[in-house]
Formats: sequence, structure tokens, C-alpha cells
Amino acid sequence: MTFAALDAFAPGTGAAGPDPAPGPGSSDPRAPLGLLDLFGDSFVRDPYPWLDLLRTEAPVHHDPATGLWLVSRHEDIRRVLLDPDRFLPDNAQHAVTALPVAALRILARAGFSLPPALADNGTPSHSGLRRVVTRFFNAQRVAAAVPVIERIADELLDAVRSQVDSAGGCDLFTSFAQVLPCRVLMELLGIQGVDPATLIRWSDASLELFWGRPSLERQRELAQRVGDFHQWLTATVRAGTAPSGSFIAALARHRLPDGRPLDVGTAVTVCFFVFIAGQSTTGQLIATVLRRASAEPGMWVRVAEEAGLAEAWAEEVLRREPPVTTWRRVTARETRLGGVRLPAGAPLLLMLMGSGSDPEVFAEPDRMCPHRANVRHHLAFGAGRHRCPGASLARTEAAVALRAAARGLPDLRPAAATAETPMLGLLSFRAPLSVDVVADVRNPRQH
Repeated sequence: MTFAALDAFAPGTGAAGPDPAPGPGSSDPRAPLGLLDLFGDSFVRDPYPWLDLLRTEAPVHHDPATGLWLVSRHEDIRRVLLDPDRFLPDNAQHAVTALPVAALRILARAGFSLPPALADNGTPSHSGLRRVVTRFFNAQRVAAAVPVIERIADELLDAVRSQVDSAGGCDLFTSFAQVLPCRVLMELLGIQGVDPATLIRWSDASLELFWGRPSLERQRELAQRVGDFHQWLTATVRAGTAPSGSFIAALARHRLPDGRPLDVGTAVTVCFFVFIAGQSTTGQLIATVLRRASAEPGMWVRVAEEAGLAEAWAEEVLRREPPVTTWRRVTARETRLGGVRLPAGAPLLLMLMGSGSDPEVFAEPDRMCPHRANVRHHLAFGAGRHRCPGASLARTEAAVALRAAARGLPDLRPAAATAETPMLGLLSFRAPLSVDVVADVRNPRQH
């Protein structure tokens, strides 16, 4: 993934406009689409009625609050993803909310600049950079990484068990789901000189700053963390001391199509987004997988015992409730999509989450059905030239995490809700921010 250069974050370039009127509750799916608020509590907590309404009433819908064209049918989204010449990736990483001058100054002092490299790169350099990334996340490397994932998972779950034994419960998001992919990524890519908590804090700040709707004061706070992240990455890349087999060393050896070595700025950009995708979005996936499995009657016991069920459950979660909920494109020229004429330069928001519930593709889409025959037709990882290169690792980590948790903590059940679970609700990212569980001492292994 990559952002545009810093000048793309100038005031006025963010897509989000004034706050629209509050949307209705999710119990009223007939509500007019003019009330849709992509950042509102109604949409973040239960987006499915809205997504169904979009798909049936206006599959290519202009959202006046953001200026984006919302594309919600599986067929249309797939067409866009597979035609990067007509639907350009150039806006994939633009800031959603315009950054104030104060935040821009903080980023400028940190030397923050992210030229196109991966997800927003439509130039000839994209394929070579993508090959560098995919070498570290191909099927062979992921298979070899399973013992690493299992070892780290067991270490974290030992601490979780101690916490459950002493306190009667814990939050599996902060203690396990969030930390596991960060530590795995650090080992696989040879990341040194920083602790996992710092990397997680930097990564989460980057997502919120560029994909959220934070207040002005919050933007300044986030900009400082993002600037620190960028400075650390730049110093690490420039040092030239990375181990020869590491990811950063592979970027240093890479040559662009014209034979020139990869510049430091582009190498930093690649690292910036590989680190974010490899830890934050994978952690969000694991959190959702754990939350849905712990709440499904009998599933916690079954995934511990049935071969392949953890993988099948993770895949169904990717279809129904992926952590990356939307992605952006922009039209290269006037075109028609879903029966709607779009002008050149029209910004599109592809509703990836909604496409996984399209009844034209998936029977009974609202039902969780492990081993669904066509589940891999979902678009949670995109499709085509810009499909997520870390898909195999994310799938594997989610399945290993679920199986390890179910085996290591067989007597857990969801905590009785005292309030609604807090949700991450960014333009392109959605996941529970806590997975609270307690020891089921009355009836272990039966929830």
C-alpha cells in the first residue's frame, strides 16, 4: 500500500465534507441513502442494511458527504479491480480528511513524503516492487513461517491464561490479536531496534490520520506519531546495516525499470505500508475471527478439534466481515459502470465488504457457512494487478491464531456485554477494538 506524496494531503484535498445528518438505526433499511454517513455509528456498528440498500437501490451511488461514487455490486467491483487502465489506483491512499496546516508542518519537519510504490502506483515500477514484496509472502515462505506463528501465539496465550486465571477474563484484542501479527512480521522481515508496542502505536496512528475523521487536535497528535514512524523507517533504510536476507536489504538491492537503484523515499514508502498491512489489518482480521467464533454456539470447541475448520472459518469472516471494507479508484476517462455514466476523474469507493454479501454470488450471504463452496470468490484482498500480496500470510495467521486460542483457552466465553463493543470505523477499515472474554467455570468447553 502507498499514499500520495505529501502535497496530496494539503488542506482542501481530503474527501470528507461536512457531517451529514445522523443516519437512522440499522432496523430501518428503507431509510433514504441521503442520510448515509460512512463514519456514523449506525453504519459502523451494522453496515449490512446500508450495503444491501446500496446494492439494490443504487449500485453506483454518488455520496455527497464524501464526493465519492459508492460501488456495491460484486460484478461491478471486480470489473473495476481488473481494469487498472480505465480505473486508476492513483487516489487509493489520499487522505480522507483534509489535514490542517499545523499537522502538515509536523509531517514536514519529520521529512514525511510517500511517493507511489504499491497500491497507488500505476507506473512500470509497480510490478518489480510487487515482486520484492511477494517473495517474502509467497506460499513457501508462509508455510515455513507456521512454526514461528505457533510459537509466538503460544507465548502470548501463556500470558493470557495467567491473566484469565487471576482476573477471571481478559481482552483478546490487546493481549493477543493485536500483538501476534506484529511480532510475526518483525521476525519474518528482520525488523530490529523497536518494540512491538511502538510499531503498533505508529501503525494505528497512520490509519486513523489518513483514513479517519479525527478532530483538529487529534490530527496534530496523530501527525507526531506518523512523523516519528517515518523518521525511524528512513533512518533504518539509510543505515544500510540490515541483514542480507532481510526485507529492507532486498529493497536496497532492487533496481527500477531503467536500472537505477531504488531511492530511499520509495523504499521507505514500501516499508511503511507493508508494516501497516502486515500488523494492523491482520490484527483486525484476527480480532474479528476470534470474536465471531467465540460467539457462535459450539464453534470454539469445534475449531480446536476439527482439521481445516479454523481455515474455513477465517475465510468466511473474510467474505462477510473483512477488515479492509472499501478501497478507492478514479476513472481515467468517461465511462459507464453499473448503468451509470461517470465522468473522467470520478473518485470511486469500492464497497468490498458489501460485495461479500451479494446474493447474486453467495447464497444466504448473511449466514456464516464454513466450507462454503465458492467462498474464495470474495474480494477481501482485492483482485488483479493490485491484489494484496500478503493474503496468504493473513489467512494463515488468522487460522493459526484461532486454533491456538481455542486449544489453549478451551473454557472461554464472551463476556456479558455491559456496553456495545467499541468498533474501529475508518473509511476503509472496520474491526472490534476489544474481544472481551471470561472463564466459563460453570460449563467449560460447551459455549
